[in-house]
Amino acid sequence: MSLLTLDLPDRVPASGSRRAAPERERGSHLLAPLLKIWRRRILFATVFIAVFGLAVTLLIRTPAQYVASGSVIVAEPEPGANNASMAWIQKLGDPADLESQILVLRSPRLMRLAADNGLAEAVMAECRQAVTRGRPDRITDKKDAACIKLGTDRDALVEYLQKRYLVGSAGRSRVIAVAYKSPLPEVAQTMANALINAFLEDQRNAQASSRKAATDWLFTEIKQLDSSIRDDEARIQAFRRRKGLVKGATGPISAERLTGISQQLAAAEGSKADAAARLKEIEADRRRGSDSAPAVLASRAVGDLKQQLSGVSAQLANQSTLLGPNHPSVRALQTERNSLRDQIERERTNVADGLRKTYEASNTLAKALRAQMDSAKSEAAAAMDDEASIEGMVRNAEIKRARYADLVKRASELETERRILTGSTRLVSLAEIPQEAFSPKPVPFLAGGFVLATVLAAAAALLRDFADRRVRTPAQLVAGTGAPVFAQLPCLDPGGLVGRLSDRRRELPLAEALERAQGHPAMRNVLRTLHAHLFLAGGNGSRTVLVTSAKPREGKSFTTFAIAGLSAASGRRVLVIECDLRRPNFEATLGLGRSPGLVGVLRGTTDPAAAVVSCDGFDVIPAGLPTPDSTELLMHPRMAGLLAWSRRYDLVLLDSPPTSLLMDAYMLARHVDGVLCCARYGRSQLSDTIETVTGLREAGGAVLGIAMTMVKPGGQPTYEPAPLPLPHRAGAA
Repeated sequence: MSLLTLDLPDRVPASGSRRAAPERERGSHLLAPLLKIWRRRILFATVFIAVFGLAVTLLIRTPAQYVASGSVIVAEPEPGANNASMAWIQKLGDPADLESQILVLRSPRLMRLAADNGLAEAVMAECRQAVTRGRPDRITDKKDAACIKLGTDRDALVEYLQKRYLVGSAGRSRVIAVAYKSPLPEVAQTMANALINAFLEDQRNAQASSRKAATDWLFTEIKQLDSSIRDDEARIQAFRRRKGLVKGATGPISAERLTGISQQLAAAEGSKADAAARLKEIEADRRRGSDSAPAVLASRAVGDLKQQLSGVSAQLANQSTLLGPNHPSVRALQTERNSLRDQIERERTNVADGLRKTYEASNTLAKALRAQMDSAKSEAAAAMDDEASIEGMVRNAEIKRARYADLVKRASELETERRILTGSTRLVSLAEIPQEAFSPKPVPFLAGGFVLATVLAAAAALLRDFADRRVRTPAQLVAGTGAPVFAQLPCLDPGGLVGRLSDRRRELPLAEALERAQGHPAMRNVLRTLHAHLFLAGGNGSRTVLVTSAKPREGKSFTTFAIAGLSAASGRRVLVIECDLRRPNFEATLGLGRSPGLVGVLRGTTDPAAAVVSCDGFDVIPAGLPTPDSTELLMHPRMAGLLAWSRRYDLVLLDSPPTSLLMDAYMLARHVDGVLCCARYGRSQLSDTIETVTGLREAGGAVLGIAMTMVKPGGQPTYEPAPLPLPHRAGAA
């Protein structure tokens, strides 16, 4: 038969279902932390109130912070660049490139560029607002000097700005958000836009610098080529002048001159041939007596004369027919006809002379032109040699001109690109003046404070419970000592609402506690169980039981007198012996009469019967006067004699001092039938109780069991008598 009495939650009903067991185990695992927190509810409430109060205080005292945010997008293609390079295409959306741009935005160099835009006044105003919590007029000289330093010390300003700028990517996009946190909303907007503009300008300058360097190099090359081309042209012109290689309208002068002479010679030869042919026709026509040569007929004077001759001949024919050959008119017409013929002859002679002169002039001119042509040919040949020698110079000059034109075109394109360049970063939006404070936000702040307070309070309670090795359950004592727990004596004084919520019970005086125990049903039931265990543990006959504890104030005196009172009420003869000879309290606490006490008995100055004092139906031997040699007296043979004398009683209870302070309990343990150890709920350390039980056993004592004292109400099982049912009547049936 088991002598262990456990709490109701620790017992599993024999009729429980096997399927319900795992659910109960899971429920117990879930409830175990809550039970531990409830056990440490005072600590939990203290930590919770402290942390949550701190959160509320911080919410009240923390100044409002405004955040102004703008954004830019990186790695976009250049405007008008339809055929982007593969390097640029691979750059689009590259996380490494996005991260590099974020690092650039956070760099001190860019912070300095942003600070160069006249932000010192805004930063100092923000600093004064922050250090005075919205009252800049109450700033101290020391704090004002620290704010002024931000306007003069660039390094301090950069360090200050780096703590307040918030730069990060917007999700998985290529958009970078740039924000600034400040107690002044206008300053937040100004600072955020300053960094964004500095970043965009830096990007443009970084990309334009390479184009500017290329443009400068191209213009340097253009200048050098221009100078070289001018020198080449000067050398070519000097060579031409030196060699006489002056160009005409269509070619060199020598070539044009040779062409002109050739043309003149051809014309002269043609004129000569034409004059010779006409002259030959005139001579042939003269020999025939004819005047029908084309050269003669071509003369206008000859034509007029021949026309006149025809008219005169016609008149002469008519007149001769009419008037006769000797008529004066006929003779006059004949004379006129002869005169016209002479004139025609003279004109023909003149034409022949003219043709002859023309032939001679053409012949002379042809000879002269042949001579000039020979000279021109020599000059043209020399000029061709000179042109061949200068052709390389001209070709080099043309190559330089082509390169010059290409460089000028490329330089113009680069300069145009540099002027319209916007960089690989685009502005998405500038920061606006924030209308609402970013922090602190009351609801999230208080919710976070509530959660943090709950977590910290629960952690403190669980850690305290884990570190706390005080006695709280019978299972602890059974597992640690191997001794059964006979009973759990409830605490008698709830102490009001605060007392019910607290594990620290107000300790009642011994007399008051014994009086309250008389009217406490649960206490009476537990005492009956404890009394029964003491007798069942040792068999029949007289019982001598030592009641002890590891530390003071653990309820051993109350337990002793409560058991004695209950046993005496059942008709047994009971003797209580106070063995705490150094700090006796029975006489003062219970109002017992003066007696020599146990000290007198052990010193041999009185008999045991003379030291007995009656109290509430049982006998008591108080300790008597305090004495420091308690251990020696308890080791005296008279103590064994006293115990032998006490066998006349049915139950003898010895109240000993704590085992952690004196060896008295160990000395008495070997002389009694059994030992009852008391352990106070929530106060006694498990290690002390284990050490006490182990020491008593090593001293030769028999530890009967353990009584838990001052257990919180509600954990003790009860079995109260039920009222009798009403008798059934036959008529009612």
